[in-house]
Amino acid sequence: MKVLIAGGGTGGHLYPGIAVAREIVARDPRATVTFAGTARGIEARVIPREGFALDLLRSGGLKGKSLATRARGFLVLPASGVDAWQIISRRSPDVVIGVGGYSSGAVVLMAALRRIPTMLLEQNAVPGLTNRLLARVVDAAAVTYESSLDWFRGRGFVSGNPVRPGFFRPQAVSGEAAGHPVRVLIVGGSQGAHAINVALVEAAPRLAAAARRLDITHQTGERDLDLVREGYRRAGLAARVEPFLHDLETELPAADVLVSRAGATTLAEITAAGRPSVLIPLPTATDDHQRKNAAVLGEGGAAAVIDQSALTPEALATTLLDLVGDEARRTAMGRAARSFARPDAARVIVDRALALARGEGR
Repeated sequence: MKVLIAGGGTGGHLYPGIAVAREIVARDPRATVTFAGTARGIEARVIPREGFALDLLRSGGLKGKSLATRARGFLVLPASGVDAWQIISRRSPDVVIGVGGYSSGAVVLMAALRRIPTMLLEQNAVPGLTNRLLARVVDAAAVTYESSLDWFRGRGFVSGNPVRPGFFRPQAVSGEAAGHPVRVLIVGGSQGAHAINVALVEAAPRLAAAARRLDITHQTGERDLDLVREGYRRAGLAARVEPFLHDLETELPAADVLVSRAGATTLAEITAAGRPSVLIPLPTATDDHQRKNAAVLGEGGAAAVIDQSALTPEALATTLLDLVGDEARRTAMGRAARSFARPDAARVIVDRALALARGEGR
């Protein structure tokens, strides 16, 4: 069995593909899984650490980009097609899986033209541009939300969003023991979130003065690393501040409470771990999907939600410290979060991928 997984750019696209890759290898250790992506995306630094081979192709974004960036994206399309054709020729996959992001488009399209079985993973309720364009040519599409099925013309099936198995492993949570500091994990996405970073820095003096000690780990992205470290230092608040956390499978389940954006993959990981969270949806997300994602967990009692328009240091500190000081509420929110988890998502997707490779259901 040879599987090629294409796409990435952000953790939200890439990590579901890694979850599927791990399920394939766990099921058949003889299987070969390789990835295709760009040198600029998160896949360039994550995939080698995961132990999979990565083939690079030239590709550029189109939607939501500046005019100059879109022009470059159109100009590189022929080269992207050539690279994709060569990768497929070299790897000879039995099935190609696109995980989203602009780099997946050429690879999945070329595979479809060569009559190689193809599948898409769609994490959001409203598919991104690449997956919408590919919807007519792929053999199957694994979606997280039933409302996404209409985009895929009978080829879609509801699987849930696959996450890596470590998120389902129970961890010892520090704040459950009296007197221990409460672990707070702040993750604004794989590239950080400037608005969250600034709000936390301005809220740091109040957090430092809190009655309950906090053990803070903050993923900032590269741009705000020094800003956040210096802000915590000035406030006298001890915190571990990193541009990127490679071992989120351990960090997230061990947290008592999270502060996070509301991307679909992040929420799948939070619900798999069954952790309470403060969600601050990205207001510029395509089709406002992060606000819709967060609303589901908020209305289900699994998260506190703050719109970015209302994100002040006072609002963030109050919401976070209310959770820190109320262990019973955190426990209830964690149970509610776990009720949204789909632990079988990777298995369901791999079942369909194997069937496609055998020529079934095309």
